[in-house]
Amino acid sequence: MTIPATQHAIQITGVDQIEVNPAKPVDAVGPTQVLLQVEACGICFSDTKLLHAFDSHPRKSDIVSGLTAEELAQIPSYKPGSAVTVPGHEPVGRIVAVGDAVTHFAVGDRVLVQADWKHLKTARSNGAFGYNFEGALQEYVVIDERCVVSPSGEKFLLPVSDEPSAAAVGLIEPWATVEAAYAAHERRGLLEGGRLLLVADEGAEVTSALVLADAAKSDVSAVSPAEVGALAGQTFDDIIYFGSDAGVLSTLGDLLGLRAILNVVLDGATMDGPVKVDVGRVHYDYIRYCGTTGSDAAEGYAWIPETGELRADDKVAIVGAAGPMGLMHTMRTVTLGSDGIAVASVDATDLNDDRLAHLAVEIDPVAAERGVPVRYVNTGSSPLEGGYDYVTVMVPVPALVAQAIDLAAAGGVVNAFAGIPAGTYAEVDLQHVIADRVFVFGTSGSDVSDMATVLRKIESGIIDTTISLDAVCGIAGFNDAIESVMNRTSGGKIMVYPQLPDLGLVRLVDMPEKWPEVAALLAEVAALLDDGRWTVEAEKALLG
Repeated sequence: MTIPATQHAIQITGVDQIEVNPAKPVDAVGPTQVLLQVEACGICFSDTKLLHAFDSHPRKSDIVSGLTAEELAQIPSYKPGSAVTVPGHEPVGRIVAVGDAVTHFAVGDRVLVQADWKHLKTARSNGAFGYNFEGALQEYVVIDERCVVSPSGEKFLLPVSDEPSAAAVGLIEPWATVEAAYAAHERRGLLEGGRLLLVADEGAEVTSALVLADAAKSDVSAVSPAEVGALAGQTFDDIIYFGSDAGVLSTLGDLLGLRAILNVVLDGATMDGPVKVDVGRVHYDYIRYCGTTGSDAAEGYAWIPETGELRADDKVAIVGAAGPMGLMHTMRTVTLGSDGIAVASVDATDLNDDRLAHLAVEIDPVAAERGVPVRYVNTGSSPLEGGYDYVTVMVPVPALVAQAIDLAAAGGVVNAFAGIPAGTYAEVDLQHVIADRVFVFGTSGSDVSDMATVLRKIESGIIDTTISLDAVCGIAGFNDAIESVMNRTSGGKIMVYPQLPDLGLVRLVDMPEKWPEVAALLAEVAALLDDGRWTVEAEKALLG
């Protein structure tokens, strides 16, 4: 095929600045690189976070390990910091050119991109496709093999067959982030060889912490509560605080490093108020809070679960369930019986009755088949009452995370799935968290194994990723599409076809009017829905 010199592309040029570039150069392919022709790419709410944060986003910063500066300079799609970048991290495409030194991929391969390149590290996160490396909201993108094949041999370009539609494959990535939210393993003790900060109120007995530190070979720093403020700017892998002062705890939270844990040993005391918790960092930096009402620091770590997976007979609430990602979480929850976990019930919430009705059409037949009771709740008129074993928060509002903690029963789990920017705080009842052992966690991104899990579920007929597709567009429709995502007016996911530069945003519900020949090829679903479901045939008709 003939590769053009220029292409249509979406570019983020600064904070809240998007440009449609009709003549972006197609980068030359170097010896270790492949050129991917993008078939389709989904829009994610995370794209809006990159738009709002731009160069302050942890995944837009410089790569500090994994590749040398000289190697990075050889990659034309490496765009860290304030460099203009192309978003889009949910694509499927076809490799149309390869460099002479490429050994793992060939021209003609159809691949799904796993965007989180974990062997490439930034100061606070990982290298990522669609962030500090250009993404797929363009017709062609250069990808370096050293980015998508780790030193251990793990590949971040997954082969896919020609059978499924590009939309179905592109939608695997967001479904995989849902899987990752439940599968990620949690640390349940001091980090081996890590940096430990020990803080104790006057008269506290700290021997239990010193025993843990000795076993873990920790680098220990010890200060009084009055000295905590002097540590500003430092970070620790673990912080153990023998005390109950909410102000001290709020300050200690800011000293947590990436994947760090704050363990509070109350020794019978009660906190004097709520604690300021950076709920954005719970999601993006994996910080965790634990503790004990007793005097043994080991008890604070002991109740952390191995993963954030749902448990059999959990009473579940999904806050914001009628959005695109909420639909995925809800469907996963009601189908868990296939993996041997059957929850007791699900309360799916939203503030819009029409969105809840749309959700019910997708969920109810599956839930009825699986025997899982599902209730749809407009919390604007019917607030939830407490007592849930598991609460998933899909709405990026800090106060809702705090409310979810209040809703959790003893032994409950709060999954802060919604990506709230780091540096965003909520007033949290940490006394409840510790006394009732409520585990609060969040995750970002996914692993190759999570994508493989979704592929297995698709192939087994457990899920259909296209149930979450609400609209399609080309480059011309991107601005309307991203506005719809930001304003939460979309009824589901939006798929962009970069090879259709002039196609505006078209919801499936409007397809009969705007593209009747495409609408005729949509799969029929329940009568309550005005639209059909995306198919391979409909996609072929759209692409002409």
